[in-house]
Amino acid sequence: MRALSYFLEEAGRSLWRRRGASLLAAGTSTVSFLVLGLFLLAGSNATRILERWSAAAEVSIYLADGATPEHRRAIERELTASGLVSAHSYVTQAEALRRFTAQFPDLAASARSLPTNPLPASYDVRIRPERAGDAQVDALANHVRALPGVSDVRYDRRWLDRLIRVVTVARTAGLVLAGLLVIASCVTVMSVVRLTLFARRQEIEIMQLVGAPLSYIRGPFVMEGTLLGVLGAVLATMLLWAAFAAWKGPFAAQATGIVDAGALAFLPPAIVAGVILGGAAIGCLGGALAARGAR
Repeated sequence: MRALSYFLEEAGRSLWRRRGASLLAAGTSTVSFLVLGLFLLAGSNATRILERWSAAAEVSIYLADGATPEHRRAIERELTASGLVSAHSYVTQAEALRRFTAQFPDLAASARSLPTNPLPASYDVRIRPERAGDAQVDALANHVRALPGVSDVRYDRRWLDRLIRVVTVARTAGLVLAGLLVIASCVTVMSVVRLTLFARRQEIEIMQLVGAPLSYIRGPFVMEGTLLGVLGAVLATMLLWAAFAAWKGPFAAQATGIVDAGALAFLPPAIVAGVILGGAAIGCLGGALAARGAR
């Protein structure tokens, strides 16, 4: 415990004496972990939203203009017998037009000015959440598409799967970029700690002459790097939280009906702790690499 107290005290003094270089290293760490946190935050929220959309995926069955009540009954029998459907509802042409004008108010006047309603009647089919990714849903869609009175069938899950793949690729690329920035942060911390090492060369030589353990000589430098890494990670987390809190309200208000505000959440405590511990590890590594010069 005395050794840890000594390391902290010496590291604090060193950081204060060279506060300009220390701020540079802390700023580099902050930027690195801020980029990492942004990609983690965006990725976690995008995944959460897409999972909700996938669970609520629907099959839309569009009817031909000449669809008869018998055709509709045949469609409903197929949906009921499939065992994949939790609910389905018939949407008339008038209801389809009302929905269109509500979702696209700028086009409402143009739609109403047409001599006939251009929107077809349809069925909104809700798939059971536990069966949303089942290959049988595609088979059901293809089978219904071939029934008399059906003009087209659309399944939300298909484009959601593509969107999930795009998000995964973007998140991976972002994490690679953040990893490169974290390495740059480690190099910066190492450079700053090495400057401290050179400035205290005479003091280190005296400690070696009186027989000070190598751990006591190198410990303050390792601690200095660790403090710089932790400071950068903590500042990055605070900035990220402030930006998220300021952005969440306006974004949720503009995206009402598309994104559920309840699905947006800050990073879980475990990930926040991981980022801070990662900052400590990166700083510790930089300090340890620099401290190797104290032999």
